[in-house]
Amino acid sequence: MSELSAVIETRGLTKRYRGGQLAVDRLDLAVPRGSVFGFLGPNGSGKTTTIRMLMGLIEPTSGSARVLGEPMPRAARRVLPRVGALIEGPALYGFLSGRDNLVRFDAADPDADPRTRSARVAAALERVGLTAAAGKRARAYSLGMKQRLGLAAALLQPRELLVLDEPTNGLDPQGMREIRSLVRELAADGTTVFLSSHLLDEIEQVCSHAAVMAQGRLLVQGTVAALASSARGRLAVTTPDTTDAVRVLKEHGVTDLVVADDRVTGDPPVPDGPDAEPLDLADLNAALVAAQVRVRAFGTERASLEDAFVALTGEGFDVG
Repeated sequence: MSELSAVIETRGLTKRYRGGQLAVDRLDLAVPRGSVFGFLGPNGSGKTTTIRMLMGLIEPTSGSARVLGEPMPRAARRVLPRVGALIEGPALYGFLSGRDNLVRFDAADPDADPRTRSARVAAALERVGLTAAAGKRARAYSLGMKQRLGLAAALLQPRELLVLDEPTNGLDPQGMREIRSLVRELAADGTTVFLSSHLLDEIEQVCSHAAVMAQGRLLVQGTVAALASSARGRLAVTTPDTTDAVRVLKEHGVTDLVVADDRVTGDPPVPDGPDAEPLDLADLNAALVAAQVRVRAFGTERASLEDAFVALTGEGFDVG
């Protein structure tokens, strides 16, 4: 991917802390312009360390990073005014109201026109649903409200890139839906959104592209659709004859069989060798019928990003 089409690009990006802990290991990342890019991994996988390097908050041990086509952290003064960021939760003045916090943040921006400040602050508050609570002191805000206020600060000016580290942390389900809707709106307006999360459903619902991190290393990146399709879907059979169905499916190579009420699920058989023909699912259905298993529904379920993650790592995952 060229620098023009990649909003974020890293080459061998590595961070080793004192004491030898390797937080990020030779990361090669490419975030396409105009995408909603999900940066996915369990807590401790290196996501926040990566974001801090991209934003010039910490220096990499080795490797390089380019943001908006410019080298970071060297070009931070040129790059950061074009980037909105919410990293590790917002740093707020607890004694000030939500509105006054935004006024402070806006006043710290040398490019912000003071004559239109109040209008910008009002628009940012409305966009994250905090207009009614704008006069309340930030120390009285819930965790979710503080998260919204931090997002409002990132949206005071139009941004080419929005970097969000766990943006729905602490939000109730309704707040999560609102933030996800806001991310979609921003992307529709042409903003590239880089969104880190440990919630698989969050990535699947709002992201066009994703990368999966584990223990500091990049496992895979690509479109969300491609990542999900890389995992095989589960076979699902609905039948009142679950015991006989399990026996027949096992005989035909279906593995990891699970029975729940009148439903049997399992992993379709893997062909033996590169030249072997995959089992035709119609033949599997016919075998069930021949064994007098009453089949009420039969098919494969669409693979999810969770299936892809488990296939990649062999680990479970917090699906929120």
